[in-house]
Amino acid sequence: MYSSKPATEEHIQQVKKSIDIIISQLQLRALVHDKTKLSKPELEYFDKYTPMLKTLTYGSDEYKQALKNLKPALDHHYANNRHHPECHKNGINGMNLVDLIEMFSDWVSAVKRMKNGGDIHKSIHISAERFDISPQLVNILKNSVELFDEE
Repeated sequence: MYSSKPATEEHIQQVKKSIDIIISQLQLRALVHDKTKLSKPELEYFDKYTPMLKTLTYGSDEYKQALKNLKPALDHHYANNRHHPECHKNGINGMNLVDLIEMFSDWVSAVKRMKNGGDIHKSIHISAERFDISPQLVNILKNSVELFDEE
């Protein structure tokens, strides 16, 4: 008589290996996230403009102007950090799953330092327009917000 148990156990191990690859990549990203901001050419710009950014509302005209002032640092930052859609020729569509997870984790963390604590749902909405994010991915991001609610 056939037993599916060995094949299922092998499948479970294969899935574990795949998940372990993602975990390993995410751990690496956690270690190197935004390290380019700690040295030239980014450091001096972020030293100057980060205090101002904290007082602004994401997506506002003032926020957009601050980004223009940060352009030299942001150009370098985006070119060297895969979790930003601007790093990829095709924006979000050029990203992989690890890039997306790091990007979303960055967004969740960034709203916490914004004026009035920020609003991740509003941030997702603004970013969806800014980066032409598909409705399906927007829904996945919205569904993922609750993962951070326990914090």
